Amino acid sequence: MEYVYGALLLHKLGQPVSEASLKKVIAATGVEVDESKIKTLLASLQGVDISAELENASAISTAPASGQAAAPKAEEKKEEEKPVESAAGLSSLFG
Repeated sequence: MEYVYGALLLHKLGQPVSEASLKKVIAATGVEVDESKIKTLLASLQGVDISAELENASAISTAPASGQAAAPKAEEKKEEEKPVESAAGLSSLFG
């Protein structure tokens, strides 16, 4: 996740999300840089408009829930209380 956070931080600061800049951000956190993760992230971000994706994600999180109404409460069935005789039998096993 730190690689994604690094890319988001660079984007927010207006810096290019490149291999070199991402390495610097990750190294600054004290985490050992894994170049394969950086390359994979950059490949998956190729052609992606990060600003548009962030707006789209925030629009989804603020959207109202779907039109499902709450189901009416079913009447709770009262269970008859059973005598506690069986519990007394179990406790006699231990003392």
